[in-house]
Amino acid sequence: MYSKILVLRFSQEEVNKPIVCKLAKRYNLDFNILNAIIYPRREGSMVLELSGARKNFKEGVQYLKESGIDVKNASQEVMRDDEKCTHCGACTAVCTTGALSIDRPEMTVVFDQQLCSVCELCIRACPTRAMTIIPTDSSFS
Repeated sequence: MYSKILVLRFSQEEVNKPIVCKLAKRYNLDFNILNAIIYPRREGSMVLELSGARKNFKEGVQYLKESGIDVKNASQEVMRDDEKCTHCGACTAVCTTGALSIDRPEMTVVFDQQLCSVCELCIRACPTRAMTIIPTDSSFS
């Protein structure tokens, strides 16, 4: 199973087409929409976790590009500086994916980077600035 988080940008012409459904049907890919802002008849962007066989993944990404959609690998990830973290839990209140949670009874904040959608809400919520963004490789290898 191959999986990546992609950022898709839709033009006015593509925003009303069932692109994601076709990825599932034609290429047997699973998807999880992590974030989406779609303006009908204008434009849109979507952060999407796409999973499936590597061959299907590559064919699906090619289909997106041929459909006029700008496709980029999520080129950043969220990291936590454990020395700065005071385990206050402020970040857990805004984390929509469950990547940040409270471990009970210790009452420590646990960060599961595999669940992170890079929405950046935790960065603004963290009073000690323990959560940061770092760039990653943006290739489709």
